[in-house]
Formats: sequence, structure tokens, C-alpha cells
Amino acid sequence: MHRTPRAAMALAAGALLLTGCAFGGGQAPTATETTDPTEEVTLTFQSLAFQDATIAATEEIVDSWNAEHPETQIDLVQGSWDNVHDQLVTQFQGGDAPDIIHNEASDMAGFAHDGYLADLTPFLSEELRGDVSEGVWTTVTANEQIFAAPTLMQSYVAFANTAAFEEAGVEVPTGESLAWEDLRSIAQELTADGSYGLGWGLKSPTAPFMNLALGEDGTFFEVDAEGEATIEVGEGELAIPQTVHAMAYEDQSLDPVTLTQTGGDVLPGFLGGTYGMYIGGSYLAQQIADTAPEGFEWTVLPPLAGSAGAAQGTSPQTLSVSADSEHVDRAAAFIDYYMQAENLAAVGEGDCLIPTTGEARDALATATEGQTGWAEMLASGAVLEAAPFQLAVNYPQWKDQYATPAFQQYLSNSIDIDQLTTQLTDGWESIQ
Repeated sequence: MHRTPRAAMALAAGALLLTGCAFGGGQAPTATETTDPTEEVTLTFQSLAFQDATIAATEEIVDSWNAEHPETQIDLVQGSWDNVHDQLVTQFQGGDAPDIIHNEASDMAGFAHDGYLADLTPFLSEELRGDVSEGVWTTVTANEQIFAAPTLMQSYVAFANTAAFEEAGVEVPTGESLAWEDLRSIAQELTADGSYGLGWGLKSPTAPFMNLALGEDGTFFEVDAEGEATIEVGEGELAIPQTVHAMAYEDQSLDPVTLTQTGGDVLPGFLGGTYGMYIGGSYLAQQIADTAPEGFEWTVLPPLAGSAGAAQGTSPQTLSVSADSEHVDRAAAFIDYYMQAENLAAVGEGDCLIPTTGEARDALATATEGQTGWAEMLASGAVLEAAPFQLAVNYPQWKDQYATPAFQQYLSNSIDIDQLTTQLTDGWESIQ
């Protein structure tokens, strides 16, 4: 079978190809094509787990499976997030990709389009299918074919220094969500004596702004079945950038220096008391727990909400099966096993990420009961869904060449909101 090396071309262009098109010639078997159940086989599973606790949880899952399934042994191979895309391009082109592949949805979509991934639709259990929201399934579906099982998700959350709240006489918010306007008011109350109410590392602002826009009913793109998209930048799309800009330059409650820094750059300031609140990926909870000074008191605030609620976009971690695997059915059975509630909860706890299934979130809530921040982070998992930009074919190019520089200029107060709108819109139209 010949496959067009679209993924390789995307690499050469310096961007991933995201598409919602049908698979391009993959060899995924149908539900009736199963292997001899008595044949002893070994399948390779390339994992990208890197936290010690997550590596241990993954190894335990594999060991448990191997003990229960002598006819289907899993050979665990360690990969790296740093080079997984390049590696997969080479492996798929050479016909030696792992049977089971750990990655993320936004990266695997292009490989699925080119036919490198098996359709898992016939093999995943009904229980699993029903326990993951339709919005999350959308991130791993092309032309009604499932190219991966979604495992873990990240949300953007607000971390709070509870001692700073107490000192300022500000009540720590509780409830199902926290409105952006309330976050802004709290940040003003916490700003005093050289300390800012909020620090937010937005050196790479496009992904957070576009994922959080869903809470303001902002989608940026309308995407058709072939991944062709039209752009519209209106109030919903601009609401979060405008709030950030106002907090930095009108309220002076958000340190503008942090807008040029990474989340990791800003974290020490939060731990050192410079910022009463800190926005970042939910996974940073692990770093806070590991590196906070003795006696540092913190929590995670309720999910951030806009005019349309607390919805956020997400690109979940995934498990896929190579279309060239001779045992797609058995590989899919292992994925189903991996995603059992206790297993998925264990890897989620290790990474401080949110499981995609309701049962795993419940199991993780039980396992982490009383631990700082977990209840709020898990609550944010219920509102994560696909964002249209993830399916727009030319999104990576637009993001790198136009969106990120435009957002950075706006955050540095070099251009106004109308100029930002023009740059985002004209940039997209220029690459169509």
C-alpha cells in the first residue's frame, strides 16, 4: 500500500497537519477480522510517560496485563515527548512503528489522515465509549472513525496563595466556577505593596487564548469536513486577551513582565509571594507540591468561566494502534484495559492530569480526597471539549507566523485591539 507522506511534509514545513478528513488508505481491520486467540504474540507499546510516578503506574499496568494475558505480551518501550513526531514520521515511513502509540490528539490527526492509524471504532468497548464525553471523542475522530483512545487532559486553572488571600482579607472563591470578572476584581484586591494579584506566563499565548475562548463562545474558526476553515474574530474570541490586557495596563493587578515569560519562569514568583494568584496548566500542581517552600499554603480555584460557562478546548493524550499492526484487535484490547478506571486514575495522578472517563475521575477523586487542588482540577475535566482550531488544516502555520506574534504585540501594548483583529484575520487569509 502506498501512502502520501503528508506527515513528513508537515514536519518539513515545521508544523503538524490537523485535519478532520477521512483516513487516507489505512489498513484498519473490520470488527470481524480477528487473530487466532491461541497464537502467542508480543506487541510493542511506546509510552511517553516521564514523571516517575507515571512511569511506575504504566509499568504496573503492563505487568498486570502480561500476567493475565500470556497469549498477548506487551513490550514496553520508552519514548520522549521531545522527538515523538519526528520519530513517528520515520517509523511510519519505514513500516516499523510500534503497535501501540502514546501521543496527543493534535499530533496524531495528521497521521490518521494519511492512513497510518487503525480505526478503533469496532474494538473499543461500549462502556468506554459511553464514559467519555462526545466533545472529547471529537478530538480523536475523523470521518466517523476513531483513530485513538483519549486518556488524559490538561485544563488551565487559577492557583491561589491562600495566605495572601487571608492577609488581604479576601475570601477564597468556592463553587462550581469562577467568572473572569470576579477573578479580575480579586486580583485588584490582592495587589498591594509591590505584590501583584496575578502572574500569568503568556510567552506562548495562542493555545491558552484559543482554548479558553470557548468559555466566551469564541471559536475563531468554522471548519468543514476537509479541514478547510474560515476565520471570524469577534467579541468572544477577543474577550480573554482584552481582560488580560486590562488587568495589566488599566488595573495594574497583573504583572506585565509575566506576559513575556513561560509558566515555569513565573512559578517561583508565585511560590515566593510576589503573586497572589497564578494561571497555568493543571499539571503544574505537581511542581507546586514538589517545590513549594515549607508552610506554603495554596489551592486551585474553581474552573474559570466566561459568558458561555467554563468550557475549554483540549488536545488529550492518546493511545493509537498502527494500521500496519498484525494484531489490531489485541492492541485495542490492551488499550481498553489501560483505560480501566483504576489504571487511568493512577497515570492521571502521576501526571497531575485529568482522566477522560467519568469512572476514572471518580476513582482519582477518591484516591486524592483531601489533597490540595484535586477536586477543583477534576471538576474542570467535565467541561473540556474539542475546539474548532484543532481541525483547521493550516492552523499550525497561522499560529506560528501570525497569531502568536500578534498576541505578543497586543500583550506588550504595542498594538491595539483593532490592529490585533486585523493581523489575526489577514494572516489567516494570506495562507489560504
